[in-house]
Amino acid sequence: MSAETERKHTVQNATEAKDSFHAEYNATEKKNTARSNSLYFHTEKLTVGYDGKPLIKEIQIQVHRGEILTLIGPNGAGKSTILKSITRQLKTISGTVFLENEALQKLSGKDLAQKMAVVLTERMHSELMTCEDIVATGRYPYTGTLGILTEEDRKKVHEAMALVHALDLCDRDFKAISDGQRQRIMLARAICQEPEIIILDEPTSFLDIRHKLELLSILKRLVTQNQVAVIMSLHELDLAQKISDTVICVKGEYIDRAGTPEEVFTSDYIQQLYGITTGSYNEHFGCIEMARVPGSPDVFVIGGGGNAVPTYRRLQRAGIPFATGVLHENDIDCEAAKDLASVVITEQAFEPVSEEKVHEAMEVLRSCKRAICCVPSFGTMNARNAMLLDEAKRLGILEDYSVQQNSFDIYYK
Repeated sequence: MSAETERKHTVQNATEAKDSFHAEYNATEKKNTARSNSLYFHTEKLTVGYDGKPLIKEIQIQVHRGEILTLIGPNGAGKSTILKSITRQLKTISGTVFLENEALQKLSGKDLAQKMAVVLTERMHSELMTCEDIVATGRYPYTGTLGILTEEDRKKVHEAMALVHALDLCDRDFKAISDGQRQRIMLARAICQEPEIIILDEPTSFLDIRHKLELLSILKRLVTQNQVAVIMSLHELDLAQKISDTVICVKGEYIDRAGTPEEVFTSDYIQQLYGITTGSYNEHFGCIEMARVPGSPDVFVIGGGGNAVPTYRRLQRAGIPFATGVLHENDIDCEAAKDLASVVITEQAFEPVSEEKVHEAMEVLRSCKRAICCVPSFGTMNARNAMLLDEAKRLGILEDYSVQQNSFDIYYK
């Protein structure tokens, strides 16, 4: 075969392989789209409560395959009550829960267990059971009456434990491990069950930051790769904002709001939902901030480019009211300053700092006892802020401040 003929064959084979890949990928995408477009789980006019007394009325939940729905709300609002009710662990007062358009109450225990896995906060009764034994119970819906596991079942148990980094706990007594480890074991049990929907009540409770992220990453992988539906409650608003497709806000006798994270996680609404009166919630950072220190500013902070946020927080912790500027409205420093500073002088985004704004900042600076410059240098857009630095030096109020170390010990003496 000539070199030219061999080259043509190579190109042809590569093209065929590429076409085959795209055809397979498109077929998978169409299959996943069809599965995700169909409503998998929903409730109709569901009312839940205890002893026949309604707690939350007319709950409407809709979840497709490949979606994550998260319940948020204050403690005691009824998030766990909803989750217990939709998993048949608590009798509903009225309304219906549907799984693939079939009423949940009509499904046998075994059929439901093959479709739905549940991870709630109640302690399991696990006398003399190892962690591996607990995870293995996730395979019982697929075994016979005696619950004897096959080699394939055992393999899936170990795969699930490996996925949550818990293989080293296999032989440990389930009652003797920490709450965080217990949470990972219960997630492995749910994964081992191979469900189509997973219900979790505060799954990130007791977990350190590494295991919180790993747990949510595992859930996201199950959702995207296996088209599993997930319904869970979370207290960590920053995590709920990042992972959820839909958020339901539980407060009062009815669902207070439902929507996408972008619709729900606004500063005003979250403060209203949780009744925040001290401090604030920042929708851009997805976190809470402590309340600003009251009073006229003692310190003027020359910030910009995200350099001043640690300084703002240290001043707040020290109980020192401060002013800051001139900050562009799209600057990270500006977002934090709105919550923490007594006075914030801002400039329109993408515009050079104007003479008007720098003179406004100059007046505030002259009323302060001290000044701190957090920016290492000035550029085209904030060039006039250098005038603030010069004025602070002239007045003799500039603190000896290290941008790299972010320290100013005078305030802690």
